[in-house]
Amino acid sequence: MPYRIIPLVNDQCYHIYNRSINKEPIFVNKGDCKRALTTINYYHFSKQTLRLSYFLALGFERRMDILKSLVLNSPPLVEIISYCLMPNHFHLLVKQARDNGISKFISKFQNSYTKYFNTKHQRQGHLFQGQFKAVRVENDEQLIHVHRYIHLNPYSSYVVKNKQQLESYPYSSLPEYLFRESKGNFCEKNLILEFFPTNQAYKEFIFNQADYQRVLDQIKHLTFE
Repeated sequence: MPYRIIPLVNDQCYHIYNRSINKEPIFVNKGDCKRALTTINYYHFSKQTLRLSYFLALGFERRMDILKSLVLNSPPLVEIISYCLMPNHFHLLVKQARDNGISKFISKFQNSYTKYFNTKHQRQGHLFQGQFKAVRVENDEQLIHVHRYIHLNPYSSYVVKNKQQLESYPYSSLPEYLFRESKGNFCEKNLILEFFPTNQAYKEFIFNQADYQRVLDQIKHLTFE
């Protein structure tokens, strides 16, 4: 992986994103998206004893025991605040918890998912573009706005047609925040939800800018880079 000029610092939040080579679809169907989310969850811990493919071959009870052990005994590389999978790229908002945690986590995720995707879709070679992008979040205001930007991506890019579909979009952490569910989820939601006294206040913050972000997404394709 190329040397990163700006270091990634512990206890700082970053917007992490990367897209596929040639912008080809890489999260093609429900199975791909489910595998990607499982990979993100599994490899955000620091000490796996099994590769993910071996872990998934185990029975349900054994997998649950291993996950419980990871939660108790394997300090996370990163705290995952929010995420969104798009057809040809991903967004993550994370806080680095250990030295080189983000780089290790993204490397494990991308390598594991590439092996899975290449095997399933009978292709070879790299899947993601070179070095992932990382933008440091400098204050609380930026934190909640980046969080909103990530969750509005499916709407602003017309992956979903309307806001109702966005509420239930299964490949982002938005439903986890809207309904404040914990079962089967892995986001550190308190970092965001502490700014909003009620579910309704959070929902209004997200959706009040949805149409504006959609317009901005359209305009950016008309500008020169």
